[in-house]
Amino acid sequence: MSSKIYEVYVETQFSSAHRLISYNGKCENLHGHNWKIAVIAKSKTINKNSMVIDFNKLKLIVNDVVSELDHKYLNDIKYFSSHQPTAENIARYLHKKIFNKVKKYKINKLKIIVWETPTQYASYEE
Repeated sequence: MSSKIYEVYVETQFSSAHRLISYNGKCENLHGHNWKIAVIAKSKTINKNSMVIDFNKLKLIVNDVVSELDHKYLNDIKYFSSHQPTAENIARYLHKKIFNKVKKYKINKLKIIVWETPTQYASYEE
């Protein structure tokens, strides 16, 4: 049985500050990152234009959601008052927000990758 999956990928970035609460290490102190975000949208079908979703449309959606975090102190954002502002939880936060906006395009699966530094990342998908 053949299982075809199409996927599209966009990247963006944002800058923010955070601190990890009750963490025994440097990251317990206030510090910032230039985060790189990758969004991979997957679908079993393509639309009448032979696309999963137009890259520009996906980029607009992603940038709209990411702008909520840009140049912010993440610990002040409601979601992160009950979730540690780690790369893993940032990926989960972005997934929830972005997926709610793209599911109408018949996107079956979404993967979010959050680079905290150029050499380390966390990802989330459902």
